[in-house]
Amino acid sequence: MANRIGLTLRKWVGQMPRIVAVHGIGQQIRGREVLQQAWVPALRDGIALAGCRPPSEADVEVAFYGDLFRRPGKKGPSQTPYGADDVEAGFEADLLETWWLEAVSTDSSVTAPSDRSKLRTSRSVQRALNALSYSRFFTGMAESLLIGLIKQVHLYLTDDTVRSKVQTRVSDMLSDETRVVVGHSLGSVVAYEMLCARPGADIALVTLGSPLGIRHLVFDRLCPGPVDGHAPFPAGAGSWTNIADGGDVVALVKKLSPLFGDQVHDVAVHNGSKAHDVSPYLTAVETGRAIAAGLR
Repeated sequence: MANRIGLTLRKWVGQMPRIVAVHGIGQQIRGREVLQQAWVPALRDGIALAGCRPPSEADVEVAFYGDLFRRPGKKGPSQTPYGADDVEAGFEADLLETWWLEAVSTDSSVTAPSDRSKLRTSRSVQRALNALSYSRFFTGMAESLLIGLIKQVHLYLTDDTVRSKVQTRVSDMLSDETRVVVGHSLGSVVAYEMLCARPGADIALVTLGSPLGIRHLVFDRLCPGPVDGHAPFPAGAGSWTNIADGGDVVALVKKLSPLFGDQVHDVAVHNGSKAHDVSPYLTAVETGRAIAAGLR
């Protein structure tokens, strides 16, 4: 409600954002104001480092939808944290295995699975979770949190009601003044699908740490769906810059142009030890350059 009231006031005074940011998973206990404080300074720094004039703070708005994934409370003892038994067969186990195999390929400290069989039992799921706990990418992340992230991706891609609510939150932020949409992690999937549904918008799309290219799990579940192994370039995007760190496990497929068309400009960056965090993505010169180009 607060987001909708604030948006209405900005429309009344003619002050709509030129840059709309779409956050990723794991933000359910935060809020728009908290994310604004994280996104806006980093985004402005990246543009400044690219040698361009940073936009004003009022030019950037985070489209918040994290609360849609917040688990409801209940009376009595607190909810039991997620465990290996809560990882559902199919999508959730497959995504966990995909992250495990990618972590093995990028981090020598991660133990590889003894075979390539699917994670069919809670014991094999627990092995995957234990292995990932030693990776640089997932360091310090509780097992329950990791499972919760997998469930958020699963819910968005399989629940039409949740998907529609998330899309509406983001779409409501756009106006004729919007020049750039920046999507991070799952937010890049949201931004892509939203711009596919807005033909003629001519907005610059910038995706950071995107899982869009993960076959079968994400790519083949997109709306609109791919045809003959290729997904459409979003009808509402005038340009698309896809930025990925080589060690980003979530951005499993670093180059999206083979899947979405030669119009996609794939760019590699180095984010240090926080390969998937949004702040180093935003402060990268390459990201600043892409956003600044969209504003022009």
